[in-house]
Amino acid sequence: MLAGCDRMVTQRKTQLTRDADAKAEEGNYLEAINLYEAALDGSASAADVHYKLGLLYDDKMNDPLNALHHFKRFLTLTPTGKRAEEVKNFMKRDELTLLTKLSGDAIVTQTDAVRLRNENLNLRKQIDERWAQNKAAGDAGKTAPWPLPPNEKAKGVGKGRSYTVQRGDTLASISRKFYKTSSRWGKILTANPEILAKPADLKPGQTLRIP
Repeated sequence: MLAGCDRMVTQRKTQLTRDADAKAEEGNYLEAINLYEAALDGSASAADVHYKLGLLYDDKMNDPLNALHHFKRFLTLTPTGKRAEEVKNFMKRDELTLLTKLSGDAIVTQTDAVRLRNENLNLRKQIDERWAQNKAAGDAGKTAPWPLPPNEKAKGVGKGRSYTVQRGDTLASISRKFYKTSSRWGKILTANPEILAKPADLKPGQTLRIP
């Protein structure tokens, strides 16, 4: 009976993880997060789920606080795993991001974490709305689709590698793939003004220049 119960728990966890993977592929990140968290059971096998949650919070939700939590749980469960060094680098970046947002004496409570998450979602919405306004104005010849950073203004954007966007990609994840950091997504955006006016314009099948 105990063996049968263990099999049922394992099957349920496996199914929850598969459903979460599917939701993430569809772009339904909040539902994917809920399913991944339901699959967590504290066992060593949950490390992969913590890893996926960390990436979702990092790349899709722009939420370094929750990403850091899941990356720490991953290292607790598999401190010498094959992704350990990669996760440690993600954690350093997320810790630096948080330090720029919070004072050194700040205590982050659960309430603060929820507030920060909501602020991140609202900020993303505001950015998308601003990009829509800028695009409309740009069509009238008033604005550029994306302001080039100072160190990019003197450089051409026509050179570099090419990459075909896959389902589930974001500019941050593509940046991580080529530059080992998600912080250079703006460089990819500025190199593809004829395709991308804003990050939300990214779609599977597009061919991007990677400077």
